Amino acid sequence: MLKKSIANALNQQIELESYASYLYLSMASWCEQHALDGCASFFYRQSAEEHDHMMRIFRYLLEMNCKAIVPSVSKPPESFKSVKELFEKVYEHEQKVTNSISRIVELTIKENDHSSHNFLQWFVEEQREEEALVRSVLGKIELIGNGPQSLYFIDNEVNKINESSGGET
Repeated sequence: MLKKSIANALNQQIELESYASYLYLSMASWCEQHALDGCASFFYRQSAEEHDHMMRIFRYLLEMNCKAIVPSVSKPPESFKSVKELFEKVYEHEQKVTNSISRIVELTIKENDHSSHNFLQWFVEEQREEEALVRSVLGKIELIGNGPQSLYFIDNEVNKINESSGGET
């Protein structure tokens, strides 16, 4: 059984991962409405990944004989000014998730919980990859700029990421 402080922190992380899933689903919808199919596929895949992250934690809590709490999730924004703003918001959120995971890892060290510390290492690596991916997309957006065909090129670049990550969702 986990210490209450760790179980509470993991349940809070479930809520954060759930929100991310809905945020990315909202972003996919916005992209579809703007004919950005590559970006929409990217966000559908990201939404599914965040749901998977939530479920990993949910199952871990149950495996550790703790209560896993189904979160109440705030409604994410529905509209965005630009694709650049979209990915900036993604990067902000991924940094928030990384900081949260880091705080939980620190808590597991403080509480001498080797099992949870080991469990969280997958998330530590995943967050490193997520932040690097989003920084890469933001870099491509900066390189492409704001010309008349920029959305077309940005969407194509994001679609290349989709293809290299195992296809479209």
